[in-house]
Amino acid sequence: MIKHRGRLAALVASVVVFAGAVASAPVGQAAPAAEGLDAQFVATHNGPQQYPNVFIEWDVPITMSDGTVLKANVYHPAGADGQPIAEPTPTIVNMTPYTKLVSNIADSALSVPGLSEVLMPVLQNLDFSAFGYSSLSDMMNALPGGAGRTFGVDRNLIRGGYTQVVVDVRGTGFSQGVWQVFGEREQLDGVEVVDWAAEQGWSNGKIGMSGISYSGINQLHTAQRQPEALKAIFPIVPGSDLIRDVAAPGGALGIGFIPAWLLAVDGAKLLPDMVSILTGKFDWTWLADRVSDPFTFFNVLIAALTTPSIDQVPPELSAVLDDESALRTAWVGKPDQVKVPTFIYGGWHDIFTYSSPRIYNAVDVPAEQKKLIMGNVYHVTVSSGLGQPGAPAPLEALQRAWFDKWLKGIDNGIDRYDPVTLWQQGSEQWTTDVAFPRPGMQHRRLYLDPASSGTAPGARFDGSLVTEPAGAQRVSVDPSLATICSRDAAQGTAGLVPLPDVCIKDARISEGAALTFTTAPVTQPTRISGSIAAHLNTVLDTTDGYWTVTVNDVAPDGRSTVWSQGQLMASLRTVDEANSTRSPNGDYTDPYPYLTLATRQPVVPGEPTIIDIGIRATDGVLLPGHRLRVDIFAGNFPSGIPLRPLLNESGLRTQHLELDPSRPSWINVPMDTDPGW
Repeated sequence: MIKHRGRLAALVASVVVFAGAVASAPVGQAAPAAEGLDAQFVATHNGPQQYPNVFIEWDVPITMSDGTVLKANVYHPAGADGQPIAEPTPTIVNMTPYTKLVSNIADSALSVPGLSEVLMPVLQNLDFSAFGYSSLSDMMNALPGGAGRTFGVDRNLIRGGYTQVVVDVRGTGFSQGVWQVFGEREQLDGVEVVDWAAEQGWSNGKIGMSGISYSGINQLHTAQRQPEALKAIFPIVPGSDLIRDVAAPGGALGIGFIPAWLLAVDGAKLLPDMVSILTGKFDWTWLADRVSDPFTFFNVLIAALTTPSIDQVPPELSAVLDDESALRTAWVGKPDQVKVPTFIYGGWHDIFTYSSPRIYNAVDVPAEQKKLIMGNVYHVTVSSGLGQPGAPAPLEALQRAWFDKWLKGIDNGIDRYDPVTLWQQGSEQWTTDVAFPRPGMQHRRLYLDPASSGTAPGARFDGSLVTEPAGAQRVSVDPSLATICSRDAAQGTAGLVPLPDVCIKDARISEGAALTFTTAPVTQPTRISGSIAAHLNTVLDTTDGYWTVTVNDVAPDGRSTVWSQGQLMASLRTVDEANSTRSPNGDYTDPYPYLTLATRQPVVPGEPTIIDIGIRATDGVLLPGHRLRVDIFAGNFPSGIPLRPLLNESGLRTQHLELDPSRPSWINVPMDTDPGW
């Protein structure tokens, strides 16, 4: 089913600014199941609301069971006199580490009378693609996609009869305590805040949760604990397996995102409550907590970058590399225990791409109570591609419809919205279907063969992807900084730096450092949907190495567009069978590495070693004349970098693939048709 959809953008906040974005251009035909619903949702959200004003309670204290006081801003619907209404309302909770001060700054900017009406069309129409910087256009196009208001505060939602509570996570913003970074105590806070909100006189006891990224993850952590008052959630770009998503995907430190993110949160949490200082009500417990832990998790980051050898790994880093540690167990979500209506928005190039579809499939509710949208976005460009003709509605309108249905019982049709709405790479249009992966996919082996495809003259090596391996050859690749100019770099850095189109929309520059393997052209549209696995016969000259793999669509003019990627440290190759999936012939479709010191297997230098690498699930179509390509690199800086002890063992030495028909290398690809290669 193809659904006419479109383009838009989002918002990421810092203490002074917020931005986001990346876009797309849609074509297609509306699917009958959701025809007209998007326009209806926009009209409801943007039209006249039940109440004219919003009343704000500032820095409301919420005391947790351990005595720690969290601070919240509570936004009430208000009458013409500006005072809160007396009628209890459903309540939406947003728990953020980015400080409710930032949410308030964003809200204040968006609520300036007439500003949105003037600014949004201007931002929506800015286009820098003629200058080779469509990523910059996408950042400018951010706000119209709805992420600005779903990040923090949505005044139309409040005026429509909801109370919204924005809470600083413990140890951040103006809340007391030590920042736990998704720890067990922080997760319990989510339940206690939901219970607190349900018991307030201004609440009718029905609670929803909203928010982006960290706040989306908190929604899932709270929902899996099943507080009775929680009735629906709307997580935007959430993660559920945080080690494999972003902290150490494939066992390499997410250097492109983690340090900047930690610095932003740790820096913002040190900003004092100036109003309390001026009024003589300063929270001295807050200050003591900040003094005790000013830079949360930086000790782990420093250890990851400086520890010279495995036997010198300190306890704080060891906990990250132990799947039975309290930290690791807290970081692996349990979406199968979520029992409330859940609407998930993710992106094919988000830092949480690995988790978003897995969350959707795991959430244990009837089909009409869960939805998935996957856009053509990076993390900070969340909601790009939404809101224009043919696109899903902006996130704020979809969220309003979701809460109207499940918190107010309004029959608005959101339960009949298509189960999955996917930006289909290759066709560059929005499509819908009943499931992800799409029905009818069959995993097929495509073998890496040394015969030249004749399509990658600038690559380190130009080989072929074939249905039967024939040739034998050892091919080699070195770590390289060419990957700085790549879509992988944009994804790993969350899209924070607007790279030029020559990097993010065409992999040929980075392929100068890659072993490439390319199919013959397809003669009919060939859909690919789901997870992909690479099975590589490798040889290293040292005890460790770092492999990264991308899957690309190659156009007739030679342009190579990355659809998805995966990576793995060679010594962390041991697979957890219980959490892995295989196709009927036994090949992995999603190998799940343990990523622990206990299961680490140093490579024997010079000996062939099989590495199975999971490649994040994706969705696309190879159009007639296009080809499928696999790029194999010995690294992907600045997206990731091996932990220092593993980096030292690798020595950044040359890495080899042993192309041998008797022990072949292949990728396992989910396709809906036999392309006839």
